[in-house]
Amino acid sequence: MKLPVSTEWVLHCVASLAQLEPGGTASAAQLAEYFDVPAPYLAKQLQSVVKAGVLAATTGPRGGFRLARPAAEITLLEVVEAVDGASAPYECREIRQRGKGGLPPEDCRETCILAAKMADAHRAWRASLAGVTLVDILDALPPTAPARTRSLLTGR
Repeated sequence: MKLPVSTEWVLHCVASLAQLEPGGTASAAQLAEYFDVPAPYLAKQLQSVVKAGVLAATTGPRGGFRLARPAAEITLLEVVEAVDGASAPYECREIRQRGKGGLPPEDCRETCILAAKMADAHRAWRASLAGVTLVDILDALPPTAPARTRSLLTGR
């Protein structure tokens, strides 16, 4: 499965926001500069994460984005689905019934085995991401990473 580059951006931004002090914020411009990505496009992607309830946005001079819930309650699946949606990446179009090699309808009463295996893989992928929270990601970072992120991202 290939996800758009914006998924990587948002995952890193959310993980960076999780490294801030509780209630700390970073603007889209700060995040864009931190990762050297286009600010307007990143801001649009972050808004979808706000709509999904993963991030909260505040306005004003100290405004920006912050986690909407504790890091232990936010899974990677939620972040990915906020940007990319929840639909399965594989859609069976019943090609097995088309062309010279097309099977008769009576041989296609069961779900296509390839579609079934792709659905199994998608469920496993989703379950894997649903089992990883932002706290799990933070726990895997080098001990110096959060302080470095805070300093470079927000200057605090």
